[in-house]
Amino acid sequence: VLAVDDSSVDRAVISGILRSSKFRVTAVDSGKRALELLGSEANVSMIITDYWMPEMTGYELLKKVKGSSKLREIPVVIMSSENVPTRINRCLEEGAEDFLLKPVQPSDVSRLCSTYIPVSVSWISIQ
Repeated sequence: VLAVDDSSVDRAVISGILRSSKFRVTAVDSGKRALELLGSEANVSMIITDYWMPEMTGYELLKKVKGSSKLREIPVVIMSSENVPTRINRCLEEGAEDFLLKPVQPSDVSRLCSTYIPVSVSWISIQ
């Protein structure tokens, strides 16, 4: 799972929740770094990204992933602390699998992982 958030606290929270569910997590601090990693790492089962980040928003990352023939099959989940229905709908219309409100709960992550990640992915390494 690729976790993308400019907040080190939020990255640690989402990584911890994923780790407790026994998933391998790579956490990066920007959409730009996420795209660099996706360009070199083909083994990403899901992307969980914050909506508001400097340089590139989670929405812009979503559009780049879904617009790429190589990456478009990777499920993308957007997170935000702001409950803005038009933003949520826009992300879902552009191909996001889900939109989570922060603070993200373990039950949110376990539901997403059971839906979008194959069961065989069950080891972990935080970078």
